[in-house]
Amino acid sequence: MAVYVINNMTIHDRAEYEKYVRAFLGVFSRYAGEILAVGDAPEPVEGAWPWDRTVLLRFPSRAEAERWAGSAEYREIAAHRWKGTKSNVVILEEFVPPK
Repeated sequence: MAVYVINNMTIHDRAEYEKYVRAFLGVFSRYAGEILAVGDAPEPVEGAWPWDRTVLLRFPSRAEAERWAGSAEYREIAAHRWKGTKSNVVILEEFVPPK
């Protein structure tokens, strides 16, 4: 079952975060994920949106998302994101309507 990774972040050190961005695709492309959407300062339709950036990724399974997120190569570059942002990350399972 597909899963979606949502990262809402506030960037407080742009230079540190850019190190992450520059290395991201090289690592991400080795896994079965897809980048579905990236938005800088999206305008809320309802309520408030306190984040500077939102990223939506898709993986074919939770196992594949965890393999990517837990890999040594991703954790090495993620250190730049951790230093440069405050992130809230969730994994949501694909919605399957009840029968």
